[in-house]
Amino acid sequence: MDKEGRVKVHGWVSEIRDLGKIRFIVIRNWREKVQLTLKRGTSPSNLFEITEKLTQESVVEAEGTEVKEKKAKAVDREVLPESIKVLSISSSKLPLDPNWKVPALLPTRLDNRPLDLRRPEVQAIFKIEASLISGMEEWLRDHGFLRVFTPAIIGAASESGAEVFKVRYFDREAYLRQDPQLHRQLTVIGGLEKIYDLGVNWRAELSHTPRHLSEFRSMAVEMGFISSELDTMRVEEELIKAGIKRVLEERERELELLNVELEVPKTPFPELRFPKIYDILEEMGKEIEYGEEYDTESERLLWNYVKEEYNSDFFFVNRFPFKVKPFYVMKEDDTWARSVDLLYKGLELSSGGQREHRYEVLISQILEKGMNPKNLEWFTKFFAYGAPPHGGFAIGIERLVMKMLNLSNIKEAALFPRDPERVLP
Repeated sequence: MDKEGRVKVHGWVSEIRDLGKIRFIVIRNWREKVQLTLKRGTSPSNLFEITEKLTQESVVEAEGTEVKEKKAKAVDREVLPESIKVLSISSSKLPLDPNWKVPALLPTRLDNRPLDLRRPEVQAIFKIEASLISGMEEWLRDHGFLRVFTPAIIGAASESGAEVFKVRYFDREAYLRQDPQLHRQLTVIGGLEKIYDLGVNWRAELSHTPRHLSEFRSMAVEMGFISSELDTMRVEEELIKAGIKRVLEERERELELLNVELEVPKTPFPELRFPKIYDILEEMGKEIEYGEEYDTESERLLWNYVKEEYNSDFFFVNRFPFKVKPFYVMKEDDTWARSVDLLYKGLELSSGGQREHRYEVLISQILEKGMNPKNLEWFTKFFAYGAPPHGGFAIGIERLVMKMLNLSNIKEAALFPRDPERVLP
């Protein structure tokens, strides 16, 4: 607003109501809905000509005087325009209605994502995500963690070779990373003791479930000189707590729009450990063979158990069977590993824990997994030059947002999701 009380507003046309002597044009932008009120005999006459052929989703800019006591309840502000510029005229045939008078299925929404994003409810998801990340990053910076950028193109598959995307890298084959795990470890070994990486990962899984993406983002943390995996757990729960706290501070309106009730979780999060996991599941009617990992149904059952026993939606599962975990995790003994998953409302959010830092042990575990040490020499050789005890985790951002906002599909938490069938737009 300038010194004379004039305001300038812009946005997409959401609604036009023409009552003869008065015309209401409601525009929306990412902050608010504004009603432009044109009155014949009062408003400049050319404004009726300019807006005569306006269509829904056209883009306009207007200047005028704000009404101090607006009458319309469905808008945030009302403006009496003195000038209107039509910046872009929209086709009258829309493949999707951003006003949601005609709801669309998720595939149609994603095919027309820019129109879908104009819905305040959809924008709310990504505003909340932004605040979540902001709160998490601030906590990390305040506690001495340094942001780094690990490579997205790698020369060797970090985990299962069957789940990587191959790319042509000049005259040889390379891969899109599944997780910046190994390079985070090398960075800590390089002397940067507390780091985090906020980046994109890819998994070439032919998964068609509401919880899987082929391209996803993670908040990945690694830290040196830890005493055990419990140190990583304490950092992870405080990180989650800080992110949710920021959402509550900044996004009350968006949470209300999505009808989501959110509260800062209590810490420490409950921890369940193998092999007791088998007993808990057996009592709930689910039998898992001793030494094996549980399935997705078990994750939901364990959430029910934790909810009943501890009244928590977040919980850790620790000491997984080593045989189901990667070579780089630290063993507790011959059977169990210091490997930790964080689950939220029955869905795995992250994997982490303590890594094996002793060179000889690391090589023996590679051999135990039936892998060729030569193929991992690019990674393991640096452990022979001094490596501190270290560990970390990587939190799936879209999964966290999905569960936090009670979304039915993880694709709703990605701007332009990628799955086995979708690579456009």
